[in-house]
Amino acid sequence: MCGIAGYLSRTGADEPIGRVLLDMLTGLARRGPDSAGVACFRPHTDGTSVAWVRVPGADGTGAEAALRSRLAGLAEVRDVQRHGDLLRLQLWLDAPAGAVTRALEHPGDDVEVVSIGEHLELVKQVGAPAGLDATFGIAAMRGSHAIGHTRLSTESRVDLSHSQPFWAHGVADLATVHNGHITNYDRLRRLYEQKGVRFFSENDSEVIGVYLADQLERGRTLEQALANSLDDFDGSFTYLVATPDAIGYARDPFALKPLVTVETDAYVAIANEEIAIRHALGTDGVAHEPSGHVYRLWYRAGAAAPATAASAAA
Repeated sequence: MCGIAGYLSRTGADEPIGRVLLDMLTGLARRGPDSAGVACFRPHTDGTSVAWVRVPGADGTGAEAALRSRLAGLAEVRDVQRHGDLLRLQLWLDAPAGAVTRALEHPGDDVEVVSIGEHLELVKQVGAPAGLDATFGIAAMRGSHAIGHTRLSTESRVDLSHSQPFWAHGVADLATVHNGHITNYDRLRRLYEQKGVRFFSENDSEVIGVYLADQLERGRTLEQALANSLDDFDGSFTYLVATPDAIGYARDPFALKPLVTVETDAYVAIANEEIAIRHALGTDGVAHEPSGHVYRLWYRAGAAAPATAASAAA
């Protein structure tokens, strides 16, 4: 089941994307009551990054001191806010996100870096989408584009680690949401674990961000990574991806999982049910259902596709 949604402003304006995604996920709430989350992207920043870190069962003072100690020499902690087991750190990074992640996550403990990004704010929790605004105030989040997810657990646990969106672990500002099954997940996971990648869930969706990060590290563009995933993933799947400059989707060869897009002069909206788009944005634009074995990327205003990128499939 699971609901996925995405929105990109074409105006270049700083828009209330949190409210748009909250409304879209509310329209999809019956598809996934177990957990929900959003990944919002702001085009302009002051150079600091936001990290969300899960520290189960730790008191606020002790957890903050431990994280500051682990970040010594890698990042300056500008601010810390606590949300239950989650700490929101505002950081000035002196090292890549991957190095910061490795410093925070010690083998044998339960600390998990949920996300790091200069442009990305990723929040999620157990429960229906309605709870996101009460906990994180997402209706007030502004930016250029966002993706979101509401989950029905069919196989793995219901907790924060298994919730979506998933951050591409160790790569700043890259997030994914997924509906369906990556049926060769176990094989892919074993391959990445042999390379030292640590997984935090038994959710097959987690491997998508790991795969895309690996492709980018190998020198592929994001478009090339999406195209390659259509052949490298088995199963029935539709996933959305977002970076600071773009939002897009990839869909399995048989189009077994639903997907609808609506494009207007003002925005691009993506969801696995049209009702989500209409609930948030009204009746403007014509809904289009892409065929199978396709991917597509849209770039925010002011950002251009890399010169070497492959042409997007329509």
